[in-house]
Amino acid sequence: MTVVSQPMPWLRTAAYTLWLPGGVSAEITPESTDTEMLNRCGLASLTVEMVQRGAGNYSSRELVAAEDNLGIDSGGSASSSVTSFSAAMPADSLLPGMELLADLVRRPHLPIDQFDDAKMMLHQEMMACQDEPTQRLMRRLRERQFGPRLGRSGIASEESLQALTMEDVREFYQNNYHAGQSILAIAGNFDEAELDAAIDQAFGNWKTGQWPGLAAPEPAVGYEHIEIASSQTHIGFSFDNIPYGHPDYFVMRAGIGILSDGMSSRLFERVREQHGLCYSVWASTNSLPPNPNSPGGVGAVFGYAGTTPARAQQTLDLTLHEVKHLADGLEEAELERWKVRIQSSLIMEQESAGSRASSLASDQLQLGRVMPTEEIETMIESITLDQIRAYYQAHAPESIRVLTIGPEPLSSKDLA
Repeated sequence: MTVVSQPMPWLRTAAYTLWLPGGVSAEITPESTDTEMLNRCGLASLTVEMVQRGAGNYSSRELVAAEDNLGIDSGGSASSSVTSFSAAMPADSLLPGMELLADLVRRPHLPIDQFDDAKMMLHQEMMACQDEPTQRLMRRLRERQFGPRLGRSGIASEESLQALTMEDVREFYQNNYHAGQSILAIAGNFDEAELDAAIDQAFGNWKTGQWPGLAAPEPAVGYEHIEIASSQTHIGFSFDNIPYGHPDYFVMRAGIGILSDGMSSRLFERVREQHGLCYSVWASTNSLPPNPNSPGGVGAVFGYAGTTPARAQQTLDLTLHEVKHLADGLEEAELERWKVRIQSSLIMEQESAGSRASSLASDQLQLGRVMPTEEIETMIESITLDQIRAYYQAHAPESIRVLTIGPEPLSSKDLA
């Protein structure tokens, strides 16, 4: 297990983020059939739910009470590449918090009598997602961008809720909860020597293991429409991109920031404000970590616009025009606004132990090292308009995947 930490002595709080390798991707193997893939949807999330239902010397209620007594606000989740447990707390609670975390991931009870209750939680999450078109849209778009294996969702299916067993949860836990390739990131007000001793005590003899890595991307091509009776049309788009850690990442990110960060961005100003076409429009970057199937990592840009059916085609056309013509008419004021936003977020991160712990874990996973805040600030400040223009002239998005949900399909001309 790799441990990364940053003392923040000016704070009265501390936080940790523990990332276990695998996550949703570990639910399946390269040999899994389509049926097996469907029947194991939500297994990683179900395991997260079960390990929190009692651990070590604590029952489920006692574990919650122990955290409440220490002022610990914790949670767990599963994403494509990791299973995550994180918490924020008063600084004095960090060392006992390490003991509770070790109980959680090393000595969970996995009580069979609470298995049906845990599955009910997944069922409620599944139903909520189906009732929310935006979530449904982005889940499906991610699957089309990355493929059915790399882009699979952590949400359960009707089939998996019937098929998953307690034995599946135990097997997933045994295979994926271990120190091998795990990352523990800690930030806040703490004594480094005391923390090191507490971590050694809690995790020093934890078993190790291996993670084979993420599946290779299998992107779909073409336009897809999901028809539903609605007074709204939801538009999603995505395209291939470079991942975090690429030498040009921050130059690329500056361009996406000009396109979509804030109420002065091009998408917000030109699509929403000037033309009044939609109530929401945005684009953001997404990165998956390096692994044997993708040594440099995998990157993409995902975007969304929500509008009415009557304005949907014009919204799509204008949004994609702005994406494809990002290099045109760049102004210094656009870049300076983005730099100020990033600098502001870096400053605010220094006031949040939780945000900093998450960033430390992300850097370690994506880069294999922690990038100091000062290094990021220097890189951001050095970016010029000429760099952004040159990058997007050379890497203008060509194959843009579009997915819509609403009463009628849109024209798919010039789409991937």
